[in-house]
Amino acid sequence: MTIQGNKLKAIFIAMMVLLAACSGKATAPATEAPAIVPPTEVVSAPIPTETPAVTHAIIPVSLPVEHSNHAGDYDSSTTADRKEAPGGDRFTYGMFERPFNATTMDIYFPNLDIVDLTVFKDDTWSYASIVLKGPDANGQMQGRYALEIDVDGAGRGDFLLIASNPSSTDWSTQGVQVWADANHDVGGSAGGVADEHPQPGDGFETLVFDSDKGSDPDSAWVRISPDDPNTVELAIKNSVLGNDPEFMVRAWAGSGALDPSKFDINDHMTHEQAGASVSGYAVFYPIKGLSEIDNTCRVPVGFAATGSEPGLCPVLIPEQSPLVPVPGNPPAPSCPNVCSFGQMPYPDCMCIPG
Repeated sequence: MTIQGNKLKAIFIAMMVLLAACSGKATAPATEAPAIVPPTEVVSAPIPTETPAVTHAIIPVSLPVEHSNHAGDYDSSTTADRKEAPGGDRFTYGMFERPFNATTMDIYFPNLDIVDLTVFKDDTWSYASIVLKGPDANGQMQGRYALEIDVDGAGRGDFLLIASNPSSTDWSTQGVQVWADANHDVGGSAGGVADEHPQPGDGFETLVFDSDKGSDPDSAWVRISPDDPNTVELAIKNSVLGNDPEFMVRAWAGSGALDPSKFDINDHMTHEQAGASVSGYAVFYPIKGLSEIDNTCRVPVGFAATGSEPGLCPVLIPEQSPLVPVPGNPPAPSCPNVCSFGQMPYPDCMCIPG
């Protein structure tokens, strides 16, 4: 074969090798498959919403000019330096005059000392004006102020309107509650007087209204009187009381002892446990388990009392009708011939018809 033929043969062989290389499939390096990640669940944060403001349809205004009834109460500031009340503390009958601390009775609380109660009523509201001896050490009315309302005259409270720590001269529902005794155990086995043994009842157990919350956001209100910083004014809708035209009411002032679930208070403890604020009751004096509390006697609203109603305030009677010592009690210093309207002159006297 000639040299030219050898060159052609070499070129042919080279072309065949090149074609074989081009026809081969290139193998890509192995790569790891990506992990399958499940989709992330998106949790939306709740969008904060504002509680809608309560719109009041009706708000109390000024108290009526004419009052429905009135009761005075003992002023314990007059004997506070002697560490006792001047009177009015009758545990058995649910009458308390204890605006002092327990045991030592060396702290007097003027903001818990009721000296006067006036009750008013119009077509929509029943009001009470509770005059206290004065503010607390901080110049405030820090305490609980209440009306106990008896709609059937049985000597057992049916409703309790209670307001805590009022501070504004504008009518407010804040801190105001209305409680009811749906199971009728207030007063224990004997309404108006202490039971012989402490009772397990739950007092005013049904919360009807609580600072705007209830079937009617306008049910009850409180304010400091715009005319007197020592006066707490309360208002409750007559409809809450079933629009009863006749009822009896007493005022309360207190701290922790003024507990709706502990009514009647003298049915939940003994006299020995409670103590007494009048030193004349030496067996029980001083105050022990029941302190920092005061109340008034009961006044009728919408009707004339007969004198037989439990806890009734003394009423005006003719001069010839005497006051006599209550049987079983120590004799009073003296029993005046006339019982002043709304004010018991001595804890051991009672008004009787002539």
